[in-house]
Amino acid sequence: MVLTRRVAIAALVTTTLVAVMQAPAGTQGATGTLRGRFALPAATGHDHRPALIEPRVAPRPRQTRVGVVYLEVAPSEAFEQPVAARQRMDQRNETFVPHVLAIRTGTTVDFPNSDRIYHNVFSLSPTRRFDLGRYAVGRSKAVRFDRPGVVRVFCDIHSHMSAFILVFSHRYFAVTQPDGTFQLPPVPTGTYMLAGWYEGEVRANRQVVVRSGETTVADLPVP
Repeated sequence: MVLTRRVAIAALVTTTLVAVMQAPAGTQGATGTLRGRFALPAATGHDHRPALIEPRVAPRPRQTRVGVVYLEVAPSEAFEQPVAARQRMDQRNETFVPHVLAIRTGTTVDFPNSDRIYHNVFSLSPTRRFDLGRYAVGRSKAVRFDRPGVVRVFCDIHSHMSAFILVFSHRYFAVTQPDGTFQLPPVPTGTYMLAGWYEGEVRANRQVVVRSGETTVADLPVP
């Protein structure tokens, strides 16, 4: 099956993107601000699929191009217990919303079906394999993510539906705004490698220095 091979190869390439190594801690309690802009690649092509014509079903949402920016090597104090959080990835007009979701380990993601058709959400990614089976409008199923890595999500019924879930074992990451801007949570002082991920691969990285009480602006241009 072509889809299976494609997913398996993509998973093998991407599962290491968010793996982190322990680094020396910075000055105890001292943090700085890290923000910037990740210049995402230009959009290619358009979605010409016809929208579902159904009463009380919202039009297909326009997909916003976003990336994820994160520290490749997290400070030692970042390694905390997994969070008990919940996030949501909707199935709306044959589209996963949002297309990219970044979460911490221990997070449970709900997959509600808002369409008047059946969906079957699954992933073959080694980080978290699952198959939720077919379920109808108004129903929701959930998956807990306990390992860091990249999870590619598909619908077994609608081959054009896909999404990404990036799972981190630390909190130093951010999904970009539509204009590419980002700001990470307060980062302990130190020197780090910053990565910019987009649609299955790291497109840019650079070294940054975070100083106590200061704002570091680190733009990530795409070659």
